[in-house]
Amino acid sequence: MTRVAAVDCGTNSIRLLVADLDPATGAFTELDRRMTIVRLGQGVDRTGRLADEALERTFAACREFAEVIRELKAERVRFVATSASRDAENRADFVRGVVDILGVEPEVISGDQEAEFSFTGATKELSGRDDLARPFLVVDIGGGSTEFVVGEEHVRAARSVDVGCVRMTERHLVADGAVVDPPTPERIAAIREDVEAGLDLAEETVPLEEARTLVGLAGSVTTVAAVALGLTEYDWTRIHHARISLEQVREITGRLLASTHEERAAIPVIHPGRVDVICAGALVLQAVMERVGAHEVVVSEHDILDGIAWSIA
Repeated sequence: MTRVAAVDCGTNSIRLLVADLDPATGAFTELDRRMTIVRLGQGVDRTGRLADEALERTFAACREFAEVIRELKAERVRFVATSASRDAENRADFVRGVVDILGVEPEVISGDQEAEFSFTGATKELSGRDDLARPFLVVDIGGGSTEFVVGEEHVRAARSVDVGCVRMTERHLVADGAVVDPPTPERIAAIREDVEAGLDLAEETVPLEEARTLVGLAGSVTTVAAVALGLTEYDWTRIHHARISLEQVREITGRLLASTHEERAAIPVIHPGRVDVICAGALVLQAVMERVGAHEVVVSEHDILDGIAWSIA
C-alpha cells in the first residue's frame, strides 16, 4: 500500500484526499477527504487574473491541508489545478504560493488530462457492475469548465468546454455586482444558449449519443442529488451511486431558478459557497441530460480527486 495525498484545486473549491492505495489489487482505504470553497476563479472570466482575495483564501486552505498531510505522513503528494489557473495571466503567483506552503508545484493540467482523471476516479468502482450499460459518459460539471468523457474500461474520447457553474453565473446572472434573484427568463435563456454551444463543441470530439450510462460528478450534481433525495443534511454515503431521474432534475432546477438567495440558503444540503452558483450548475446538468437523452444520472462522489490519487500510486 502507498499512502498518497491528492489535491484538486478547481474554480470554485479546493479538495484534499489522503488514502492508502494498492494499484496491484485495487485496494483503497480513505483516511481523510475534505473540501473548502475558495472561489479561486472569482472574476477570472472578466479580468483574466486571479483576484488577490481569492489567492489568499486558497493559500489558507493549502496551509490547513499541509497540516493534515504532515499528520498522516503521506509519502507522495500531487497537486492538480484546473480551469481557473489555466486561464489566469498571473498564475505564477498561484504556483509560487502553493510551492511555499506545500513544497510541491501545482500541475496546471489540460482539459484532456482533467477528463482522464475524472473518468478513472468515477468509473473504477463501476466497471464490474452488470446493471449499468456501456459505454459510460462521465460529465464533470466544474466551476469554470465541464468535462465530457466517453469510454468503457478506458477513455475513448474526451473534451473540456468552458461551461461551468461559476463562469455561467458571473457571465449571465450578475448585475451591478450582485446575483440576480430569481433570474429572468432572458438570463436563463442566455445560459442555455452557452451550454448548448458547449455541447455542440463537445460533440465534435465525443460521441455523446453513444452513451448508455450517464455518470455525473462534482458539487452541482451531488447537490442536486442531495435535494432530490430529500436529505436534511449532506450524507455522501446516500448520494454516492444514487440514480436521479431527468424528471427530478427538471423539477429541482425549476425550483432553484424560481428561488431567492435566502430560499436556497435555507436548504440545508446546499453548501453556503454554492448558494449563488447552484442555479447555473443545475441548468447545465439538465441541458446535458436532455441533449444525450439520459433518463437518469448515476451520481458519483468519486471523481477527479480519486483519479489523481490513483495516478500517484
